[in-house]
Amino acid sequence: MKRPRIILNFAISADAKISTRNGDASGWTSDADSDRYFNIRRKADAVLVGRGTQEADHMSLTTPDHTHWRCIISRSGRFDPQSKAFTTDGGPLHLIVTEPYPDFQADDWEAMVHGSLESFLAHAASSGIQTLLCEGGGQLVRELTKKNLVDTIHLTWAAHTLFGGRDAPGITGLLGEFLSKSRQFTLTHFEPNLSHSECYLTYEATHR
Repeated sequence: MKRPRIILNFAISADAKISTRNGDASGWTSDADSDRYFNIRRKADAVLVGRGTQEADHMSLTTPDHTHWRCIISRSGRFDPQSKAFTTDGGPLHLIVTEPYPDFQADDWEAMVHGSLESFLAHAASSGIQTLLCEGGGQLVRELTKKNLVDTIHLTWAAHTLFGGRDAPGITGLLGEFLSKSRQFTLTHFEPNLSHSECYLTYEATHR
C-alpha cells in the first residue's frame, strides 16, 4: 500500500507511561520538550490522533503558521462538535470512522470522512501527504504497530515523573497481550537534557 511515512511522538514517564489514569497526556514535561513537540509537528503534512485522545487533551491539532491536515480516528464516529478541533480554525479536517454508529451521518461534518485507516492512508498518499504524525493514543499506536506501519518514533523520556498503576497506558495502550510479532527499531538520536531530567530519543524502523 502506498502511504505516507508514519511518525510517532510521545512523552513517557520514568515508568514508560504516556498519560495519567485520567488521560492527561500533556503539561507534565518541560518547556524544552514543548518546543521539540511543536518543531516535530511543524514538519508533518498531517497529524493523526484517536478521538479519545483529542477530547481528553483538548487538542486543536493546530500549529502557528502551519496548515497541515488534522485527522481524527474513531470506531463509532461519536465526535464532539464542541471539542477544540472542531471550533478552532486550522488545516482541513479528516475523520476516519471504521464502525459508525447507526445515526452517524458523514454530511453532518465539515470534514472529509474515510471508512478505514487503510483508505485514509491511500488517499493521503495520493494527495501528496508525505509525513503523517501520530500523537496518540496508545490504542491507535497499537493498531499501527500491528499493521507494521510505524517508521519513526520520537520519545521524550521524562525521568522526573512516575505515574505507576495498571490503568495508566504505555505507548501501545494498557497492559495486555503481546503483539503477534516484535517490531525492531534502531536508536538514531540520543540527547540527554540533565537540567530538565529528560532525554530526547529517536528510533527508526529497521526490519519490514
